[in-house]
Amino acid sequence: MSTHSSSTGSLVIHSARIIDHGDIVEDGWIRVEDGVVTVRGTGSEWTPADEIVDATAVAGAGALLTPGFIDIHGHGGAGAAFDDGMEAIRTGRDLHRAHGTTRAVISLVTASLDSLARSVALIADLTETDSDILGSHLEGPFLDPGHHGAHEPSLLRHPAAADVSRLLDAGRGTVRQVTIAPELPGGIDAIRQIVAAGSAAAVGHTDADAAMAIAAFEAGASILTHAFNAMPGIHHRAPGPVLAAAADHRVVLEAIADNVHLDPHVVKLVFDSAPRRVALITDAMAAAGSADGHYDLGAVSVTVRDGVARADDTGSIAGSTLTQDVALRRTVQAGVSLPEAVRALTETPARAIGRDSALGGLRNGMLGDAVLLDAELRVARVWSGPRLLV
Repeated sequence: MSTHSSSTGSLVIHSARIIDHGDIVEDGWIRVEDGVVTVRGTGSEWTPADEIVDATAVAGAGALLTPGFIDIHGHGGAGAAFDDGMEAIRTGRDLHRAHGTTRAVISLVTASLDSLARSVALIADLTETDSDILGSHLEGPFLDPGHHGAHEPSLLRHPAAADVSRLLDAGRGTVRQVTIAPELPGGIDAIRQIVAAGSAAAVGHTDADAAMAIAAFEAGASILTHAFNAMPGIHHRAPGPVLAAAADHRVVLEAIADNVHLDPHVVKLVFDSAPRRVALITDAMAAAGSADGHYDLGAVSVTVRDGVARADDTGSIAGSTLTQDVALRRTVQAGVSLPEAVRALTETPARAIGRDSALGGLRNGMLGDAVLLDAELRVARVWSGPRLLV
């Protein structure tokens, strides 16, 4: 597989099944000018361009063209952890871009406030130079100690308004998402504060029951962080946060479709329960695209065995080794339709972070981020458009 920039000149990709916005267009083509989609059609009505790509010649019969994948929750890849600075972020992004993820939010695990503020500021800088980086996601430190997962419990804290402000301010408007346990003292007020700053508040790593989750969504929380994981499950007398999120049409549910975090039947259940509101994330840590062995996820030591990452001290799942193309295949194998699985990698995550006017589609005026897949849903080529202005 290879990655290409489509930021200058003209590009036509033709003879593909285009999957976009829940539809499949047979024998489709798109034209990209200077990184922006200018026209789309079917058949052979396209006009010459600087670069012309015959999708079937590259990816074979049944070639598929989708919008670029967007990962709003990932921690690393290719042996590099996003918490470790600029080069580590770029190394991990190179790996995921080759698997179709043209844009990503950089997720940070719990650390000290000083460390998180530095990381968020660094990521803000990167959004100005690296067009594929959409901003940061603070997955901590405002989490429930009883559902800490692979986060260091000693670094967790209640969401004091001054601490929340410090982290949001450090991001200079580029903190896209903050995961929070709403039942913590000050949690609901913090959700309002996060949303008022223009970020998405996400319910996660929480002991919230359904009533508390509903209160969080009423306060403006709009994402459920990796549904089912690090939260109470569904009980017939205690429906918990997952059903509360599924019932609220304002809420996007993140799902990790690696057949480890979620059984395939549960993946299908999430899609059926929250149509058009599932974002397929990787939650990938450094071992994605790399070998089994020992890794660090923030302050937590992790061992990866047979591609499954677990914290050494607790045995809890510690992120994934997933890439979004594998998530696509797993989701389709679980019984989700291909158009809806693609939507969950493109349009829905873009909408969850307020970027759906430019990203997540292959329609006129949108950025020319595209992934060419073969009939087995393997990535053949990836294009990425120009800068996305923050």
